[in-house]
Amino acid sequence: MADAVTSQTLLDSARNAVMKFTNISDGTGESAVTKVTAANLSGAPSTVRINKMTVATFGMGVDVLWDATTDVLAIHVPADTVEEFDFSSFGGIQNNAGSGVTGDIKFTTVGHSAADRYTIILELVK
Repeated sequence: MADAVTSQTLLDSARNAVMKFTNISDGTGESAVTKVTAANLSGAPSTVRINKMTVATFGMGVDVLWDATTDVLAIHVPADTVEEFDFSSFGGIQNNAGSGVTGDIKFTTVGHSAADRYTIILELVK
C-alpha cells in the first residue's frame, strides 16, 4: 500500500500560487516527494519563495525541502502542529539550494505511522 495523498492548486496567477497538500499515512510515509514543480506554474518561474504556510499535522512532522543535487531544508513542520506561519514581513523563505537547484519543493514525512496525517497549504510568490 501507499499513503493516501492529494495535491490541489487553489490559485495560479501571474505572481502568486496557492497549493494544498494532504496525506493520510498507512505507515510508509513520503521521502523527498515533489509537491511543487515550479516550471509547471503559470509563467514557468525558475524558483518560488514560501510567503505563508497553513499547517495541520497529527502524529507526524514534515520536512519541506528545496530540490537540488542535495536537497536543502526550507522548514521543518513538527508533529501535532496546527498553525499559520507568515514569512511575508521579510519577503518569504527564499530558495537557498545550491548546486542543481530546480526551483521545486519536496516533502518528507518524519516519524510517521499508520493513520497519521497532514494538511499543508503553501502560499507562494513567483
